[in-house]
Amino acid sequence: MQHWYLKNTRDNSMSYDINDIQNTIPHRYPMLLIDKIIELQEGQRAVGIKNLTVNEQFFQGHFPGNPVMPGVLIIEALAQTGAFAILSLDKFKNKTVYFGGIQNAKFKRKVLPGDTLKLITEITKMKSTFGIGSAIAYVDDEIAAEATLIFAVE
Repeated sequence: MQHWYLKNTRDNSMSYDINDIQNTIPHRYPMLLIDKIIELQEGQRAVGIKNLTVNEQFFQGHFPGNPVMPGVLIIEALAQTGAFAILSLDKFKNKTVYFGGIQNAKFKRKVLPGDTLKLITEITKMKSTFGIGSAIAYVDDEIAAEATLIFAVE
C-alpha cells in the first residue's frame, strides 16, 4: 500500500546539497542534522536525508557500547527538514523557524550507526508565521519516528 508520505508528487530530479541547506537554515555543526534534501515543494513539503556514522558526536554518550540516536534529535532532524520547506518561500528568506510545539511523538525503532534516515515533513497548515507539520522518519521502509510539529517563523 502506497502512503501519502511515500508518493513523489511531482517529477523533481533536483536535490539540495549541504551548501544549499546551510544557505537556507541557520543550523551548523553539531546541530545540523540533515545532509541533503532530495525533494522539495516550496512551503509545503520536503524530504531530507541524514546518513549516520559512528562518528556522530551524540553516539559517544548515548549509549557507550550501545550507540542509539536520541529520539529528540530525530525530531529535530524532521523539524529542520520542515524548516527547509518553509524557508524556501521568498517571504520567509533569512528568517528562523522555531519549535512552537511537538505533539504525538512516537518512536518505533532504534536508529543506529550505519542507518540512513529518510526525513519527510509535510506542512499541513500555515497561517501567517505559524505552521503545523506532519513528520515521519524512516530507516529503509520502517517508520523510526513520527510526530506533529508546530512551527513559528521569526
